[in-house]
Amino acid sequence: MLERILKLPVFLIFIILALLAMYVPAIHALSQDAFHIARSFFYSATLGLMICAMIGIALSGRPSQNSALEHLLALFAVFAVLPLVLAVPFYEALRTTSFVNAYFEMVSSITTTGATLFPDHTRLPDSLHLWRGMIAWFGGLLMWIAAAAILAPLNLGGFEVTTSAEPGQGGLRRFDMRAASPGQRLIRAAKLFFPIYAGLTGTLWFCLILSGDTPLQGLMHAMATISTSGISGFGGVEESANAVAAEFLIFVFLLFALSRLTFSTDTITGKTLGLHEDAEFRIGIILVVGLPFLLFMRHWLGAFEVNEEDNIWLGLKALWGGMFTVLSFLTTTGFISSEWSGAQDWSGLATPGLILMGLALMGGGVATTAGGVKLLRVFTLYLNGLREMQKLIHPSSVSGKGAGNRRIRRKGAYTAWIFFMLFAMSLAVVTLALTGFGASFSDALIMSVAALSTTGPLLDVAGPDPIFLTDLSIGAKLCFAAATILGRLETLAIIALLTPGLLRR
Repeated sequence: MLERILKLPVFLIFIILALLAMYVPAIHALSQDAFHIARSFFYSATLGLMICAMIGIALSGRPSQNSALEHLLALFAVFAVLPLVLAVPFYEALRTTSFVNAYFEMVSSITTTGATLFPDHTRLPDSLHLWRGMIAWFGGLLMWIAAAAILAPLNLGGFEVTTSAEPGQGGLRRFDMRAASPGQRLIRAAKLFFPIYAGLTGTLWFCLILSGDTPLQGLMHAMATISTSGISGFGGVEESANAVAAEFLIFVFLLFALSRLTFSTDTITGKTLGLHEDAEFRIGIILVVGLPFLLFMRHWLGAFEVNEEDNIWLGLKALWGGMFTVLSFLTTTGFISSEWSGAQDWSGLATPGLILMGLALMGGGVATTAGGVKLLRVFTLYLNGLREMQKLIHPSSVSGKGAGNRRIRRKGAYTAWIFFMLFAMSLAVVTLALTGFGASFSDALIMSVAALSTTGPLLDVAGPDPIFLTDLSIGAKLCFAAATILGRLETLAIIALLTPGLLRR
C-alpha cells in the first residue's frame, strides 16, 4: 500500500506544498529569535524537498492512471501518511514530546478536528501554534477542493443523496467538469476555490485585527474559523481583547459552513435556488436561533420578575452566547462564547454536553469544511419520515416534487440511512476500542463523537470534566487519530477504497 501511495503524483504534489509551507513558521521563529525552531523547520523543508525531487525524477517516466479512485487514495494518504512528514519539524522543535504525540497533533490538525495533547497553550511556542493552524487551514482547503473534484464524481461526501453528483451542471458554467479527467477536475477546482478560500480568510483576519486581536491571534482565529478546526493557540475566542466583536465577526463567517450555496452553486441542476430555499441553510438557522431561544426562555419568566432592567441585558448576552456556541458546534468548529457561562445559567443546564454532541454529530453543509453527518442527509431522512407518516393517513397518496426537494435523489433517503447506520456502527466500534485501551465508557463515547464529527473541543465541554488526551495510552491515541481520519473521509469513502469495483473509474 505504501509503495502504491508513493507512486501517486498527486500525493507528491501535496507533500511538496506542505514542505514549502514549513518555511513560513521557520521565518516566524527566526523573527522571534527562536533559532532552534527555525532550524528545525528550515532543515526539514529543505531535506524533504531534496528527497521529493529525487523521487519525482525516479518516477517521471512511469505513466499514471490518473483515475478518480487514485485521487481518492491520494486524499486518504494526505490524512494518514502526510502527517508523518508534518510531524518531523514539530517533534524536533518541541523536544519534550514523543513522535507519536507529534503525529497525533498533525493528524488532528489536518483533519480539522482540533483536538490537542497540549491543553495548556503556553507550552507550545507561537511558531508551533502557527504550524498547527496552517495545517488545519490546508486541510480545510483540501476538503473544499476534494468535494468538487474527487468526492462528487464518485457520489461520496453527501453527494450520494443529491440530484447532481458531478458539479458544473448548473450555476457556474465555467466550472463544467463533466467531460474532464480527474486531474483536470482537481486543477480547475483548485483554481476556482483557492481565491475564495484565501479571500475569506484574509478578510476575516483583517476584521479581527480591527476588533483588537493581535496579527497572529487574528490569523489563527481566521484560519480556525474558515477551516472549522477551532485551533486557537490563545485560549479561544473568549480571550480576545474585544471578545463580543470577534465572536460576531466569526459568527458571520461560520455561516459559510452551513451550506455550500453560500459561496457556490455548482451542485444545483436547473434553476439556481437562493439561500432562503436551501434546506441545509434553513435547518442550520432554525437550530442556531431556535435552540438557544428555547433554553433562554426556560428561565426567562422567573428571572424577569426579579430585576427587569438588569435581566434584560443579561438575558440578551446569554442569548448571544447560546447562538454563537450552537453555530460553532453545529459547524464542528468548537469555539466557546465568552457569554456561554451565562447562557448555561439561564438555561439551567450545568453541563449541556449532550446538546453540543448532538449538534456536532449533525454537522454542517455538504461540500464544506464542516464534519458530522451533514445537514442534507438529516433533511433527507426528515423528508422520508414525513412522507411515511403521510402515507399512514393517506395510503394511496402520491408525493409531489416541490422546489425544496430538487436536490434529493429518488433513493436519497435510502443512501442517507445507509450512511447513518455506518456512522452509528463506526461510533460503536470506536467507543469499544477506546474502552479496550483503558478509557471509561463515558469518556470513550465523548472521544468517539469528537473524532468522528471532527470536533475536538467537545473533549473540554461535553462532559462534567475536561478529557485530557495526555492520559491516554499510545494505542488509544492512535485509535483516536484513526477515528478522526475516518470521520473526515467518511465511512463510504473508506469502503470505496477497499472495494474499488463498486466505483466507476
